Amino acid sequence: MANNEHIIEVNESNFVQDVLERSKRQPVLVDFWAPWCGPCRMLSPTLEKVTREANGAFALAKINTDDNQQLARDYGVQGIPAVKLFRNGKVVGEFVGARPEPQVRDFIKAYLPAPTDAVLAAAQALIDEGRLPQAELALRDLLAKQPHHAEAALKLGQVLLHLGRGAEAEEALRRVPADDPLAVTAEKLQPLARFMAAPNEAAEGLDAMYQTAADLARQHLYPEALDVLLDVLRKNRTYRNGEVKAVMLAMLELLGKDEALVKTYQRRLATVLF
Repeated sequence: MANNEHIIEVNESNFVQDVLERSKRQPVLVDFWAPWCGPCRMLSPTLEKVTREANGAFALAKINTDDNQQLARDYGVQGIPAVKLFRNGKVVGEFVGARPEPQVRDFIKAYLPAPTDAVLAAAQALIDEGRLPQAELALRDLLAKQPHHAEAALKLGQVLLHLGRGAEAEEALRRVPADDPLAVTAEKLQPLARFMAAPNEAAEGLDAMYQTAADLARQHLYPEALDVLLDVLRKNRTYRNGEVKAVMLAMLELLGKDEALVKTYQRRLATVLF
């Protein structure tokens, strides 16, 4: 087997991780084969070639059916080579038998995501892994090629917010086209971007508390920032004419995946305001 990070040997012990879980981040082409199978030996070099050329657009997982008979049974393999394409943990396409290279390419092309989808999926995987600077680079590269890509602009704005760079986040969020449905989310996040972008100045009382909350938000300390903002509202519900509420709602929008935290602070905000 050619040495390549996207061409891997898979067995029953690592199938879940290296095929099912991996396919949620990157399509995985699974080749069920056996050493004695002549058509398998014909097809294998073609599969490895197109995988190398794809440079990460998908991965190739090779499964020896002699050594992994249960996997073969689980996926209904009755003849080999059997090729199955997995996305999001499920088989989305398959074929049996050796095929010439043009047909293999056509098969893969029919099921792979568009190039921009692949970039966005990779960026989201980086975000989920906490690798925000790398996600930022990937999204900026995509936007350099497609300046009006709404989802890339929104994701970049969210990444920059998590990095505490409010002014840049505000700029990225403004790049979401006004007529795109994602503009609603971008607009909700703008108050937080402005909040983080505001310069620190000598302040006292509620103004000092407000700046402390901004510092905490820039450091990714969202619960602490939310607690300070709640204290501001408890002291003066009309402080900054509703800006505090808008900032808190924007912060909760950004934290949408953390449902428990969001629900907790939604209740606390409602208690203070109503």
